[in-house]
Amino acid sequence: MFRLALIGLFCANCLLSSEAFAQAKKGDKKFAILDIKQVDEDFQYQGEYYGQIGADCSWCGECAIGLQVVARGDGNFIASLYNGGLPGNGWDRSQRQELSGKRQGDVLTLTDDDFQVQVQQGGIVDVRDSQGHLLGQLSKYQRSSITLGEKPPRGATVLFDGSSVEHFKNGKITDEGLLNVGTEFKHKYRSFRLHVEFRLPYMPYATGQARSNSGVYLQSRYEVQVLDSFGLEGVENECGGLYKQKRADVNMCFPPLSWQTYDIAFVAPKFDADGKKIKNAFITVLQNGVPIHQDYSIVAKTGGGKQEGLELFPIKLQDHSNPVRFRNIWIVDLSDQPDPTYCHPCQPLLCDRCGN
Repeated sequence: MFRLALIGLFCANCLLSSEAFAQAKKGDKKFAILDIKQVDEDFQYQGEYYGQIGADCSWCGECAIGLQVVARGDGNFIASLYNGGLPGNGWDRSQRQELSGKRQGDVLTLTDDDFQVQVQQGGIVDVRDSQGHLLGQLSKYQRSSITLGEKPPRGATVLFDGSSVEHFKNGKITDEGLLNVGTEFKHKYRSFRLHVEFRLPYMPYATGQARSNSGVYLQSRYEVQVLDSFGLEGVENECGGLYKQKRADVNMCFPPLSWQTYDIAFVAPKFDADGKKIKNAFITVLQNGVPIHQDYSIVAKTGGGKQEGLELFPIKLQDHSNPVRFRNIWIVDLSDQPDPTYCHPCQPLLCDRCGN
């Protein structure tokens, strides 16, 4: 079991710069905050909570509950309640319960047909039934990826450590020493193991594809979506999804302004002498240390990616006009390995423990 510690394709219609986001006002869907020191009052209520409910209720029994709270601007919130714990940390994969509500002063109240949840300013949550009986309390947690800050293994090429953009075309370093969106790798890779760390801006008024959108485009063909999908269902066009082709096995998106990780193993498709595909590409992705795609056979290019073929194209960090940031990027080139070996339990190419 994988557990976590509790604690571009360039878009022709994307014309807004980071400066435009900095100038956007509260209430505007382009409003984005990149500095945690500048967040609004709602931000402290957003996040993940965990605890036990039902200890004093003989009719229901005790069980673990996870809660993800999402700010939607001006005191409005939505949330997801998970039986067993949080995604990747105990959730039993049963149907999540969706709640909504509004903050009044220091208390955020979220409701659905079965529960009333009150989130206090200090990070304590009272969970009540529909009749108002207290079932238990949850506490706030800050999770971090077990691969955050992962050091490159032997044979890896460090592409970005904050000091240079020599490995990127049109690469730009921010004042914080981070890599901006809208760049591509100079070297082209066929099969590889890639580590990328990314941070989503806080965009409370944006929804859907307008909320912290970017993507890691493998061979400029296959997009692993980057999006603020924290607390949502996690469908094919949300964070971790192979864009419009396959949703993540579990939505492991953390709240915005948290550093997150992708660890991607990619085995290129095979073609015959006439250029006909005879074997699909295969991919394994860990998001924040948890497998979200395991040895998946990619049936075709995703979204607006280039058509599949023998010609190699670069990996791109998509510019969708949202100020997503990247750091600690390294890659292991596996192009010369015709049949990459598999490593249990980490899945293809993602584990150094087996000695390969």
